[in-house]
Amino acid sequence: MAIDKIAVLGAGQMGNGITQVAACAGYEVVMIDIKQEFVDRGVSAIEKSLAKLVSKERMSKEDADSARARISTAIDRSACHDVDLAIEAVPEILDLKLSIFSELDQICKPECILASNTSSISISEIAAATSRPEKVIGMHFMNPVPIMKLVEIINGKQTSDETNSAVIAAADKMGKTALSCNDSPGFVSNRILCPMLNEAILTLQEGVAKPEAIDGIMKLGMNHPIGPLALSDLIGLDTVLHIMNVLHEGLGDDKYAPAPLLLEMVEQGKLGRKSGEGFYNYS
Repeated sequence: MAIDKIAVLGAGQMGNGITQVAACAGYEVVMIDIKQEFVDRGVSAIEKSLAKLVSKERMSKEDADSARARISTAIDRSACHDVDLAIEAVPEILDLKLSIFSELDQICKPECILASNTSSISISEIAAATSRPEKVIGMHFMNPVPIMKLVEIINGKQTSDETNSAVIAAADKMGKTALSCNDSPGFVSNRILCPMLNEAILTLQEGVAKPEAIDGIMKLGMNHPIGPLALSDLIGLDTVLHIMNVLHEGLGDDKYAPAPLLLEMVEQGKLGRKSGEGFYNYS
C-alpha cells in the first residue's frame, strides 16, 4: 500500500492544515472543496503559514516553494480518481460524511484508502457506506495541524492491519506521532477531554469559582497549557456540545449529559472565539 498522492476533501482550517503538512512531507496533494472561494481561502492560509515558517527560519524558501508546488486544487471530487489516500475533513455531519464516502468509493481506485478526520463519528458507520470497509480508517489530526504532533488513528470494525500500517507510515512521514485506538464514541481524545470540559462548565454553573479561577487552577495546578473554559471557547461550544451528545447517546450513561449552561450558551449563539463571545469576550 504505497502512498504517493493524497486528496484532502475540505479546504477549511483542518483541511488546509492537513494539505500543508502532507505537501511539506513530499506528497503530491489535491485539496478539494465545493466552491472556488473556499479553495482560494484554503490556499491563502497555506501560503501565509509557509511564509511564517520561512520568516522564523524553520523552513527554507526553497522547501516552502517546493511544498506549495506539490499542491493542486479542485472543486470536483473526480480529482480523487488517481490518489492513494483520500482524507475527508468536512463538518461533523453524519449524512454529509456518508454521502462523501459513498461517492469516493465510486470515484477512487480500488486500492485507495479512505480516511476521515472526524473527531467523534463512528468509523464503522462511515465504512458501511462503502464497498471497502477494510480500507476505511480514522485519521484525527489535532488543531492547529502544522503544530500539533498527534494523529489519533481509529480502526473501524473491519479496518485491515495493512490499512492501519500504511496510514501510520503516512502520518510518520508527515512528522506526526500516530497512536491507534478502536472505534468507540469519542475515541480516546474526546472521550477523556470533553467530560473534563463539561465538568468545568458545571463547576462554573454551580458558582464554585469564576472562569479565571477555574482555568488558572487547572493551568497552574495540573500543568495544562490552557484552561478548560478557554479551551472550550477555542474548540467551539457547539462542537463540545455535539461531542457530549455523541458520548451521551453512544455510551448511554448520564455522566456524559451536557451541562445545562453549555446548552444555554449554544442556544444563545455564544460559541466561543468563532462568535466573539463564550466564557470570555473576544470582540
